[in-house]
Formats: sequence, structure tokens, C-alpha cells
Amino acid sequence: MDWVKIGSRIRRQRERLGYTREELAEKLDITPKFCYDIELGAKGMSVQTLCLISKELGLSTDFILFGSDDEELKSPTITMLRRCPPEKMPFLEDIIRSFVRSIDKE
Repeated sequence: MDWVKIGSRIRRQRERLGYTREELAEKLDITPKFCYDIELGAKGMSVQTLCLISKELGLSTDFILFGSDDEELKSPTITMLRRCPPEKMPFLEDIIRSFVRSIDKE
């Protein structure tokens, strides 16, 4: 395992989503120091922590561990859309539809 590359992928996605390290650590229920160590590649993580990171950042565990060109190109918008719970999707679709209509009128 290349923990430095793993940490780099995690840090890059955290920054894309606009989370501070402290915010991500709180969501993961870990300390900011441990989050920093993971991002730096100084420490590994449990499978449970890996799964939590995957869910919060909208990245597959495969991408976090091994990287892939497809997922690296994801925009923060796509990541946020994928995190939307299915029952909230109709509301999100209405918001996007309204937005698209408003820019079409410009």
C-alpha cells in the first residue's frame, strides 16, 4: 500500500468538496490529528474508517486505495449528487431543473 498516495487522494477530494480537515474529522468521528496523519500517509486506517471516508467523500474504496483515472476526474458536483439520498432526489431534480431553466432564459 502506498499510504502517501492514498492520503493525497483523500486530501484532494476533501479540498474539492470544501471541507476543512477538522470538518472531515468530525464527520468521521476521528481526531483532526489522525485525519492529518492519514492525509500525510503517516498512518494507515481501519476498514471501518476507509468505508466512512469513502461515503463522506463520495469516492470508491478502490479509488482511495489504488486510484483510477475515471474517478479522479469526478467533479465535486457529481460527488454531491451521488451522496443525495434517493428519497430526496425528486427535490434535487426540481432545483436543478429550475436552475437550468433560469440560465436558458438569459
